Amino acid sequence: MKILLRRLAAAAVICAGSTAGLTQAASQGALLVVTKQSHSLAIVDGATLQVLAHVPIGEDPHEVTVGPDGRTAYVSNYGEGTLHTLAVVDLLRRKALPAIDLTPLVGPHGLMAHDKTLWFTVEGSKALATLDPATGRVQTVLGTGQDKTHLVWVSPDGAKVVASNAGSGTMSVFDRTEVKPVVVAGAPAPPAAYTFAGWKHTLIPVGMAAEGFDVSPDGREAWVGNAHGTISVIDLVSEKVKETLTPDVPGANRLKFTPNGRLVFVTTHTGKDLVTIDAHTGKVVKRIPIEERGASGIQLQPDGGRVFVACPRDHYVAVVDLGSLTMVDKIDVGREPDGMTWWVR
Repeated sequence: MKILLRRLAAAAVICAGSTAGLTQAASQGALLVVTKQSHSLAIVDGATLQVLAHVPIGEDPHEVTVGPDGRTAYVSNYGEGTLHTLAVVDLLRRKALPAIDLTPLVGPHGLMAHDKTLWFTVEGSKALATLDPATGRVQTVLGTGQDKTHLVWVSPDGAKVVASNAGSGTMSVFDRTEVKPVVVAGAPAPPAAYTFAGWKHTLIPVGMAAEGFDVSPDGREAWVGNAHGTISVIDLVSEKVKETLTPDVPGANRLKFTPNGRLVFVTTHTGKDLVTIDAHTGKVVKRIPIEERGASGIQLQPDGGRVFVACPRDHYVAVVDLGSLTMVDKIDVGREPDGMTWWVR
């Protein structure tokens, strides 16, 4: 009843054209949700949780991010590692733009914008790459040599890139470095101009089918969900697994830190709960019932007030209040919601 009354109140605000409501919506932004079976990007008002629009995003969409310009969304068309496009959405006009063809790269999946660049994984090519959104051209390709390179994270300074390789049970860590030419004894020294910026690649074994991960707000740890129910905690300074947690999360799918770094949320393909873990002790704080048949994507509201969880088999997004750690609402966004991000308008 409380949920129904809140929705009716929100609708009344919209119908009345409340300036306060519109101001609140603008300040909170919008939740962007990929719906795989509906083949659309749902734009959800951050204040009222009402769906504002559905924009077509092509075949087998999976993940979404907002580009460097703050007004364009990019969605990976995955196809189990066989497709080769990114769908593009004008968020202000709520309309689809021409897709970007990544050929010969195939299987785009994970996405993250950094500075003026868009990073993305390409599973079929066993790599990750960068795109210049202004030109639509691929700039850099970093090969992992691993199966199912799935999700990607980039440090704020752009000097470290982390990607999960679910099919190989490893994590790839790339560090910016200075590549110098090989000096051969007795041969003339190569010109200094042959030195250039490059990447050092480190592979870290974790668990098989480890695809979901997140990096702590301080950038020092990466937590990786392993499908057999454990979590690998990686020290990103030494680039080694420092601890393996056993919180019983079989089918672990996605992980997300709260903005203050105190809690970690984990979804599973097989469970009914959103598992909440204390980031300092590694112990389970609470298991929050949110769905009947497994969950996937997680997105936190920037102010830390709510967490949104995609429940693809039940076809809704669960809304969890971070104060009470309880589910307070469901959003009907379309068939099979999956990847999500927050758009600050």
